[in-house]
Amino acid sequence: MTAQDSPSRSLQLTRDGQLKHFLTLDGLDRSLLTDILDTADSFIEVGERSIKKVPLLRGRTVVNLFFESSTRTRSTFELAAKRLSADVLNLDISTSATSKGESLSDTLLNLEAMASDMFVVRHAQSGAPHFIAESVTPGVAIINAGDGRHAHPTQAMLDMLTIRQRKGSFEGLRVGIVGDILHSRVARSQICALNTLGAAEVRVIAPATLLPQDAESLGCKVEYDMARGMKDLDVVIMLRLQRERMEGALLPSEREFYRLYGLSQDKLALARPDCIVMHPGPINRGVEIESAVADGPQSVILNQVTNGIAVRMAVMSMAMGGQMAERSQRQAEGERA
Repeated sequence: MTAQDSPSRSLQLTRDGQLKHFLTLDGLDRSLLTDILDTADSFIEVGERSIKKVPLLRGRTVVNLFFESSTRTRSTFELAAKRLSADVLNLDISTSATSKGESLSDTLLNLEAMASDMFVVRHAQSGAPHFIAESVTPGVAIINAGDGRHAHPTQAMLDMLTIRQRKGSFEGLRVGIVGDILHSRVARSQICALNTLGAAEVRVIAPATLLPQDAESLGCKVEYDMARGMKDLDVVIMLRLQRERMEGALLPSEREFYRLYGLSQDKLALARPDCIVMHPGPINRGVEIESAVADGPQSVILNQVTNGIAVRMAVMSMAMGGQMAERSQRQAEGERA
């Protein structure tokens, strides 16, 4: 099966190729990812205005449906929706009906009955946003804000926007992703995005216990040695240790991990002189990265946060546009019938 024929592609796109859900980067081509980056670029200046709003989602209702705790992702989605002039509902799952025994399907039906137009979904179970996208009434857009170990597509795209701003192009770039690859949905989406956009090489750098068994099948080169892995990198992306998802003794200690894989100034010096340093957050200083590096001149970590709002504005506006186009097409076909 080709990417053009993948189930994810057919679920996410309208018949004429517009985005209607954003669930994963699998199956999406370079042209569409570039459109997302270009649209996000156009939204950067909105955050610099005195009135930080555009009317693209005026009258629309966006529901942040977070089954996992989040600060950065949830707040940037909320800001993105409000800058698009949408009405925003943040659903507190810990006090919602699902915590009292109501099924996810019934919760969705009730939210749809409130005339919701978009659900931004974060869930501990891989595939939950796909299930919701297959279950909702046509016309409701689903955006994946992170599901299990599967995908975090908006995080990957804000990372791609940050890289493109600094490097201009993905052609010829060598990118290293360091740390807890095994539990990282971000890493999987980053690898997919980098390969689709034409990066020359993607490396994952980690101990064997923090790598999936099929790591190379994801489209990357595996390195177990930090010094070798850092050589000639243009971009290094650090990942936090996800202790909450670890089972068993995967590491001898955080101190030992930092000694071998933590990004210090000495290790960064092994990369290209203009190598940029990234981290999806939250940062654990002294565990995966040294403060002098995180706050240093090569760090673009805060740029990633800023770009997160623009990318989420882009994805939300494009998905709603696709839903509206498909709705018009269904209505036209109904009239002809």
